[in-house]
Amino acid sequence: MSNEEKISVVIITYNEEKNIKDCIESIIEIADEIIVLDSYSTDKTKEICTSYPKVKFFQHPFDGHVEQKNRALKLSSNEWVLSLDADERVSLPLKQEIIYLKKNKEILNQYEGYKIPRLTYHLGRFIYNSGWYPQKKYRLFKKSKAVWVGENPHDYITIDGKGNTLKGDIIHYSFKDLSHQVDTINKFSSIVAFNRYYQGKKFSLLKCLYKPIFKFLEIYIFKLGFLDGFAGFTIAVASSFSTFLKNAKMYELQNKIIDRPSNLRLDYTYQTQKK
Repeated sequence: MSNEEKISVVIITYNEEKNIKDCIESIIEIADEIIVLDSYSTDKTKEICTSYPKVKFFQHPFDGHVEQKNRALKLSSNEWVLSLDADERVSLPLKQEIIYLKKNKEILNQYEGYKIPRLTYHLGRFIYNSGWYPQKKYRLFKKSKAVWVGENPHDYITIDGKGNTLKGDIIHYSFKDLSHQVDTINKFSSIVAFNRYYQGKKFSLLKCLYKPIFKFLEIYIFKLGFLDGFAGFTIAVASSFSTFLKNAKMYELQNKIIDRPSNLRLDYTYQTQKK
């Protein structure tokens, strides 16, 4: 065991009592430590996390997905990090790949990071099209060679060096139901509109007219969403609506109808997003 590469698993949370146990259970075998950075959950997230000896539980006010994930990364004590969201699980094939790499350090360390495909379960089925699969992104990486970037809440890792891709999937249980999906679209579109407005970007009526249409066609036709049945149609409609909301909320902000979207967390301010 002492010759194995040690891996930290890093997760950020907020009110994830329904997800976090299954997430931890899926990685307990491969994690040498589990870092959970919570933004002051009001449910049983902390109680569940701290019941596992491998979990190191921290809390910090939420100031953006990119910022929080970079902060969590610094809390890990190992060079190699596996990053997960609370609604994700490590599949058995992926677990076996990671165990193999841990035991074969010379192979693992040929690269600075590994992209991992993500398979999402939605509306009673796994989604293999609609632009939702394989969504390969860096999730296993050297901490010293990686940084979280992106437009909140759509974060991603960039690495300095060579990368490779693993075959096993991260399983993503994204939404409990359609109501949850609508709530998420509403919340995420508020974050995007808020950030874009304070970056000096302007509302465009033209974008409100054509971008939702193009987004539907992109998802349903060009990304083969029709092969995912009604779920694929729903994803295309939801993506189109999300695109519209991002632009429409820019109109509210630009015309001083609101100072900030009402569903945006009070501890989330644009000033904290600046580098």
